[in-house]
Amino acid sequence: MSGARRIRVLVVDDSAFVRKAVTRMLGGAPDIEVVGTAGDGEEGLRQARELRPDVVTLDIKMPRLGGLETLERLMSEQPLPVLLMSTLTQEGAEVTLRGLELGAMDFVDKSSVQPMSMLSLADELIAKIRALGGARVRARPHPVAAPAEPGRQGAGVVVIAASTGGPSALQQVVSVLPAGFPAPLLIVQHIPRGFTRSLAERLDARSAIPVREARDGENLEPGSILVAPAGIHTRLERRDASVLVVLDEEPRDALHRPSADVLMASAAGVFGSRVVGVVLTGMGSDGTEGLRAIRRRGGRTLAESEETCVIYGMPKAAIDAGVVDRAVPLDRLAEEMLAAV
Repeated sequence: MSGARRIRVLVVDDSAFVRKAVTRMLGGAPDIEVVGTAGDGEEGLRQARELRPDVVTLDIKMPRLGGLETLERLMSEQPLPVLLMSTLTQEGAEVTLRGLELGAMDFVDKSSVQPMSMLSLADELIAKIRALGGARVRARPHPVAAPAEPGRQGAGVVVIAASTGGPSALQQVVSVLPAGFPAPLLIVQHIPRGFTRSLAERLDARSAIPVREARDGENLEPGSILVAPAGIHTRLERRDASVLVVLDEEPRDALHRPSADVLMASAAGVFGSRVVGVVLTGMGSDGTEGLRAIRRRGGRTLAESEETCVIYGMPKAAIDAGVVDRAVPLDRLAEEMLAAV
């Protein structure tokens, strides 16, 4: 990578083993350079000020100054792209989601930093560092509240897809949707198993519309928000006069489970032109084919515009494919969604 600027990373973790392991993993990427390591939050803040890294990996649980406290100070003093090192437990999920609300952009499972699983973790870690190395920390706009009294048009369904940066973006959109929203909403957020219930609970606490994790076989009802469970696909099926939520392992070869493409395509098959598809911030291209299916049936397709995206991957892929009716800043999406249904 001679002549090319490398992504400069600061590793903050109280475990010497993890610091060494992460440094070794990132050392295998020619476009990434670990410029410093720190064993606690205070030292991490000092090195961040001195080294001005492009990305910080941050352990959530540390002595002296904890990970969340470190993150809050970092985002107020020197906002940088932060990748959290988390654990896939119920407690870890709660703390991780709180970290994403405070400004962290993504996370990896720290518990997999073990000799037998380092190769797969290295690939994930490098991919996320590369994505965050090109991200820009932006102050999130204050979303515009949708009108308090929704219109009386025939309600269909709204399907929202998000990945990196999604939990924070979803919170901002959901928090300003009015009670009595005339259509059911379904959310696909790329997130590990065990996190979707905590995500749904955090969204529910900030929403006038009930939010919960989707359940297999339940009826789809207006005025509710369902979060697709991690690790399995969610699709919609019409049975007699009802539309049911179906959790399904197929297709097993999909890059993401749940897949926004799978859910959106099934929604288009059930609701036809009465579907609104929305793609928010995230890596990759999930949602592009789903929006294509929605447009073919005459539905409405929206994407978060570049100016407010943490990662402009998923919206850009859909826009470049020509399947987006309109790109909208995050602060206008709730209003636009209500108008579309």
